[in-house]
Amino acid sequence: MMMNNVLGLIMGGGRGTRLFPLTQKRSKPAVPFAGKYRLIDVPISNCMHSGIEKIAILTQFNSVSLHRHIFRTYRRDMFTDGWVQIWAAEQTPKSTGWYQGTADAVRQQLVEIKSSGTKYVLILAGDHLYRMDYRKFVQYHVDTKADITLAVQPVDARDASSFGILKRSQDGDIVRFTEKPPADILGDLASRPGSDKPFMASMGIYVFSTDLLSELLSAPGDDFGNDIIPEAMLNHRVKGYVFDGYWADIGTIRRFYEVSLELATTRHFELNNPSQPIYTNARFLPPTELQGATLSQVLLAEGCNIGNAEISNSVVGIRSVIGSDVVVRDTVMMGADYYETDEQRAENRQLGRPDIGVGNGSIIESAILDSKARIGRNVHIRCLPDRPDSDDENWVVRDGLVVVPKSAIIPDNTVI
Repeated sequence: MMMNNVLGLIMGGGRGTRLFPLTQKRSKPAVPFAGKYRLIDVPISNCMHSGIEKIAILTQFNSVSLHRHIFRTYRRDMFTDGWVQIWAAEQTPKSTGWYQGTADAVRQQLVEIKSSGTKYVLILAGDHLYRMDYRKFVQYHVDTKADITLAVQPVDARDASSFGILKRSQDGDIVRFTEKPPADILGDLASRPGSDKPFMASMGIYVFSTDLLSELLSAPGDDFGNDIIPEAMLNHRVKGYVFDGYWADIGTIRRFYEVSLELATTRHFELNNPSQPIYTNARFLPPTELQGATLSQVLLAEGCNIGNAEISNSVVGIRSVIGSDVVVRDTVMMGADYYETDEQRAENRQLGRPDIGVGNGSIIESAILDSKARIGRNVHIRCLPDRPDSDDENWVVRDGLVVVPKSAIIPDNTVI
């Protein structure tokens, strides 16, 4: 399959309320991930490894940091026809509103899609973790003469109610779709009866011909999963491409936390894959310095300075500073965008403000510390079972986890 005839179209997401406060100042695809990446790096890297040269990201909310990351990271040279572009929501004579859903976002960019000159459009999510060869996916679409092809993931009954479930026939046709089905109808949706994973979940990944996509979007409907795909199933051949590799939808705070710690404590998804690396901004950071620290099952990024600390089951992001006599357990720490200078640290002391990082003597358990968070000395963020959601001036609780937002300050001796 000639992938120069495929446009990779990545959905930048809406307000990202389920990932708040990580999305308070940035869009979902711009959320830092795995110590050194952004979520958007995953689908872009997949596209590049699959030979897709033309890649567009549709954005709308809090998109400045995403734009900055794309500009710094994915600049193509003059000897390639490829590009990575940001297509932001805009007012035009035909459209004056924001994107109303996934399908409406694509509808509003049809002029740019057609001008790319590709025969096929591959629609991707910007907040999933997986490694897929899109060439096989698109080739399946061509070989089966499908009108639309969806990527589907086998799931068990326990997980099925969290996804859109598609009933797939033996020859690959999608014959039924139900969004988050209740348990009492699951039996009718099994695609592989007798298997430990008999249900097929939609991954939110689609391939269309450009002409058919334009035709389908001329009809009402703002969302692919709820509107466009179910309607297309009535008159078009919709196929399901089974992807049985690792896949995680990182749509909530709890799922973001769980997947992050899985990268540190298990090998379900291998970040170290020399033949298919995940690309990101090349920052040219120095090595991490460890001054007596003890680490166990830690994903540790470069450029950190860590004192005599005990760190376990955690992710420690770029430029993280962790003092001495510190304990960090089951925590995602995103690090910082820059190093503080001696002058800035002196100013912090004058203002009674902690430096960026975690101060001496602090204990951090089951938390997410966003970029540039300032955790003072002798702070204790505790792990409390069934902690209810709440909001404080400098921290919030979501899904039972304490989240310290970007640039927030937790003063010395605070107990949370």
